Amino acid sequence: MQLLTFTIGGQAYAIESKKVVEVLPLVSTRPIPHLPDYLPGIFTYRGRFVPLVDLGLRINGSPLTRRLSTRVIVVEIGQQEPAHQAAASRLVRFGIMAENVVTIRSTGAEAGETAAKELAADAYLGRLLRLDGQTVQMLLPEQVIPSDLLASLFPDRPDEADATDRLTAARS
Repeated sequence: MQLLTFTIGGQAYAIESKKVVEVLPLVSTRPIPHLPDYLPGIFTYRGRFVPLVDLGLRINGSPLTRRLSTRVIVVEIGQQEPAHQAAASRLVRFGIMAENVVTIRSTGAEAGETAAKELAADAYLGRLLRLDGQTVQMLLPEQVIPSDLLASLFPDRPDEADATDRLTAARS
């Protein structure tokens, strides 16, 4: 398995590279009122508005330091469609802000693993891996934004209307 590794508050984390679309330099965001603090706003990616998650706020409760090595990881995950649509899923994209996003690593049978943490509030934190003498915690991007909030950010609409309209409709 290929992993993209990065740090948050000096601790190592990783995402499966198959969920990563692109790594971007730090981007400017447009704040959207009434979202959780770990969602500082939206940015434009390839002509579409996508939300940005600050992993420093999400994991440690403090914003990331904006450094030259701070990047935005654009991820793509499957979002379940409403039950009446035959359990289909569609792909949604959002950005994850992280520090020191610089390394792709391969794991194999030699990577020691521990079980995932079983806390509902931290469902986005996966199993721990031992890679090259370093402990790395997996990040599960499909759990970073709670499903009800994700559904309001990406409602079931055949056209890809802009995210601002969707956010406004979700709060009404």
